[in-house]
Amino acid sequence: MKRSLAVATLLSAALFAAACEEAPPVLHGAGPGGTAGNGLAAPGVVPRVLAGGLSNPWQLTWGPDNFLWVTEKTGKRITRIDPADGSSTDVLDIADVSASGADDGLLGLAFGAGAVYVAYDYNSGAGLRGKIVRFNYDQAAASLSSPTDVLTDLPASTVDNGGRLAVGPDHKLYLTVGDQGANQYAGACAPIRSQDLPTAQQVTARDWSSYAGKILRIDPDGGIPADNPMLHGVRSHVFSFGQRNPVGLAFGPSTLLYSAEQGPRSDDEINLLQAGNNNGWPFVAGYRDDQSYRYANWSAAKNCAQLGYDADQVPAGVPLGPPETQWTSPDYREPLKTLYTVPNGYDFQDPACGPTYDHCWPTIVPGSLNYLPPDTPDTTLANSLLVPSLKNGAVYALKLSQDGREVQGDVLQLFRTHNRYRDVAVSADHTKIYIATDNTGLSGPAPGEQTGSLDNPGSILEFALTAPLATPAPLTGPSPTPIPPSNAPVTTTTSPPPTTTSSTPSFSPTPTASSTPTSPTFSPAPSATSTPPTSVRGGNPLLPTMTPSPPSN
Repeated sequence: MKRSLAVATLLSAALFAAACEEAPPVLHGAGPGGTAGNGLAAPGVVPRVLAGGLSNPWQLTWGPDNFLWVTEKTGKRITRIDPADGSSTDVLDIADVSASGADDGLLGLAFGAGAVYVAYDYNSGAGLRGKIVRFNYDQAAASLSSPTDVLTDLPASTVDNGGRLAVGPDHKLYLTVGDQGANQYAGACAPIRSQDLPTAQQVTARDWSSYAGKILRIDPDGGIPADNPMLHGVRSHVFSFGQRNPVGLAFGPSTLLYSAEQGPRSDDEINLLQAGNNNGWPFVAGYRDDQSYRYANWSAAKNCAQLGYDADQVPAGVPLGPPETQWTSPDYREPLKTLYTVPNGYDFQDPACGPTYDHCWPTIVPGSLNYLPPDTPDTTLANSLLVPSLKNGAVYALKLSQDGREVQGDVLQLFRTHNRYRDVAVSADHTKIYIATDNTGLSGPAPGEQTGSLDNPGSILEFALTAPLATPAPLTGPSPTPIPPSNAPVTTTTSPPPTTTSSTPSFSPTPTASSTPTSPTFSPAPSATSTPPTSVRGGNPLLPTMTPSPPSN
């Protein structure tokens, strides 16, 4: 069915700034249906709403036909969009998808040889599960047919569900699986399984329950690749483990693989992945530095069901894990970058931010990840990772070193609007960026800003892929949205650079006393008369009301 979608031109935003130092100019222009937007504007930057009316667009990718293909998480359909005029076609509706409106639904999509692979959640006899399905792809007819299950009965959840799918240069499938929201809020009594590795008996029985909190590498037919890592003597689909909620995958220079991962209340991570690596969750969040995080194992408390989950007030009956620096694993690897690490003493329940404190947490809540190669015309952005933010309505550009093994220089913030950015795709000539936006939730580009509506819900936005013309200002602290508490110390240090120059993926060493990961520089705390900001993540309708209210990803 052909759908005619409004194509509108907006005056909107492409801003970068040091933390909490920007003035909010007003966005003027018509959004879909002629409505006015209310975002930030930069002179000379003219984006357009390529397509609207989508039901939570989730993965946005280019097809071999040079059209944009989109999965609609709650719409349960795959949509094909012409980048020239924004007209779209419903390619396929998948009634089997289970979509509650939270983190489950129709998720990842990737093209293979003559095929399209799709990741989605479904209701099985044992509850909610995830699967990958292969469809035959007819490019001339722009159609998908003959669905075949590739891998079924995967862990799935309405919270911290992962779901990003990619086909690698090696023609293998890569899928992210989150930790299922375990050990927090309504899932406080469920154990985190990110460190659990499958046994030989589980692999034989096709029991994939230990795949939560992992990144999987899968043969196109669903088999286990013969060169997958042996972990504790067992080869499975597990490529890396110790993840919390990995939501982005991108292949960079020399086929290096990167991931973007949502942190708990700080320490969103950008990771350089290697077969068999352990990212440390739940024993480590961000760098292994003992800063503002220690694992509290609520699920192991004898009276867990009677306890009210509160990350700031951990009862004596809840066992604590070792301090981060005392936990060790031979497979552990540091992240390339955290967004952001904060010092001990950070007040995650600053009264100025209540009652929805997550607005002030030092995170960006990444939606996905993409890579710009060295031949990108704008040299400021060439060889960079692009991280869309669900929380701040911005895309973060992280410049890589030539070998791709460290993040260098300033972090730029681009394309600021009142939207939740879920995924990004880049044109073949690397001059345009396309951004998929969520339908619901709160987001705001200005420090401490409140907004009850989104500029362009359920849309695909197109921006010219250029950095601002002014000299980039360093973003050395949390994003402009978080507001620091008055008791937060002001520190700025440098994260350790990688030391290896081998041809295989490598990682930064563990921080030492003389090499401390980056801590943010904060702006002054809000005054007593400041209006408390509203949560920009929104509440999860499937979770009970708590203090603080659980964020929705």
